[in-house]
Amino acid sequence: MRVAVLALALSSLLATPAIAAGDAEAGAKLFPRICGGCHQVGEGARASFGPQLNRIFGRPSGGTTDYQYSEAMKTAGLVWNRETLTAYLEAPKKVVPGTRMIFWGLSDPQKIEDVLAYLQRFQTQ
Repeated sequence: MRVAVLALALSSLLATPAIAAGDAEAGAKLFPRICGGCHQVGEGARASFGPQLNRIFGRPSGGTTDYQYSEAMKTAGLVWNRETLTAYLEAPKKVVPGTRMIFWGLSDPQKIEDVLAYLQRFQTQ
């Protein structure tokens, strides 16, 4: 009996609330407000104040030819995936010290997931 109670207590202490998978529709509404001032996605996307973000997953940092990246981004040695993008969106200057990206970070994990779900739509663009 004590073992069962202990196991139940431990499992509730160790359980972490799961973040719901990203909502691409919510991300589509967030992207223009949070990212769209500098980045484009979709057909015809081009670099502007920031690189275009089509096919971002699997791309090396500083990896497009139509944008002048900071030296910090070119030499960061990152490959953009869910983990690296999440960390970068939370604290860009912590992940890539010296980046020119002017963004303080996004503290809401669900909003990050939503933006990433939206960006996932543009992996074939």
